[in-house]
Amino acid sequence: MHECRTPPPPVTNGSVIAGYFVNWGIYARNYIVTDLAKNAQCLTHILYAFANLEPSGQVVLGDVWADKDKHFPQEQTIDGRGDPWSDNDASNLFGNFKQLYLLKQRYRHLKVSLSIGGWTWSTNFAGVATDPSKRAVFVRSAVQHLGDLGLDGIDIDWKYPKTEQEALNYVHLLYELRLALDAYQQQYRQTDQPRLILSVAVPCGGSNYRVLRLRDMSPYVDLFYLMAYDFAGSWDAQTGHQSALHGPPGSLHCHQAVADYIAAGVPASKLVMGMPAYGRAFSQTNGPQCPYQGTPEGSWEKGQYDYKALPRPGAQESHDPQQVASWSYDPVKREYVTYDSPVVVQTKCDYIGQMGLAGAMFWELSADRPVGHPRSLVHTVHRALGHHLDSMPNHLEYPASQYANMRYCMRS
Repeated sequence: MHECRTPPPPVTNGSVIAGYFVNWGIYARNYIVTDLAKNAQCLTHILYAFANLEPSGQVVLGDVWADKDKHFPQEQTIDGRGDPWSDNDASNLFGNFKQLYLLKQRYRHLKVSLSIGGWTWSTNFAGVATDPSKRAVFVRSAVQHLGDLGLDGIDIDWKYPKTEQEALNYVHLLYELRLALDAYQQQYRQTDQPRLILSVAVPCGGSNYRVLRLRDMSPYVDLFYLMAYDFAGSWDAQTGHQSALHGPPGSLHCHQAVADYIAAGVPASKLVMGMPAYGRAFSQTNGPQCPYQGTPEGSWEKGQYDYKALPRPGAQESHDPQQVASWSYDPVKREYVTYDSPVVVQTKCDYIGQMGLAGAMFWELSADRPVGHPRSLVHTVHRALGHHLDSMPNHLEYPASQYANMRYCMRS
């Protein structure tokens, strides 16, 4: 393999609106691909969370049954055809990835990437990245998943490289994965199609991103998804804003991270601002920047509410236009919740335009208000950025997939 001497084509031609689809969402949250489809016209990129990484470097699916085996009934499929049961099931793709492929057929602007790692499954990145043979296993298996499952890219969510050597090894990993993705397209004569996407989820905390060799990463990475949330939480001594755009010197806020990434050599056009579709909650407190005692039970995790459950009954929503932050407070329960309201999201979209950033990303889509709701965050971003939405077509041809129905584009 040889590095291309001509500048690579851009992977986007307009604003990115990305969102994480979590495979565990099909259980208690009851959020499946047909629910995702209701927002498909407002999204450009789906990040599928998560795949795991074994110590050997092998990338493995996080929930094999949900990802590729589950047979959906007719009313839960994109094409209105229930997944049949047959003796050939093992040779065909089912589960979420089959439905995502059918969604891609219907919405050709919608791209799907497999996100590898996350909070739980980043443990083995350092060991894999430092070993050339393990990096080779990682790269080979990641590209194999892309070709098998009908994907448009790979997203790396390593939380986080801790040392200068790990940061250098991360660059090697990205370089080798970039070459392999380009080689895949050359091998299957797809160089006339949009470039396969390599993206990374990156931190907003200075102690984490200053370790990274951002200038060296940038040539190989198409999109940097800034995780611009969790600036405040139960680990703090007092309440705060979990996703403020601005803040006083020394505070954790999104603009500081954006400015530092650009100064470190990442083009603004590759930076995507992450936004939370959830709130961080605090009990027995008097509001922002106050002491608290404990956290409420939340929607699914202690101290965390889905955005669609906010503001809580009895709570009043407030905004700080200087910091571009919002929250709700219930004076009876003395409960404070920090989250992004539509007003804040609109202002952040104005900032995205002013700074020339690539677009917006949400963690995670099941927690947003439903389609058509006036407070839907995805729809708020689409109203703000959708006049020039990324329309790069997705990929539909996977001749090397191990699944027969993928090789034949699921026409049968």
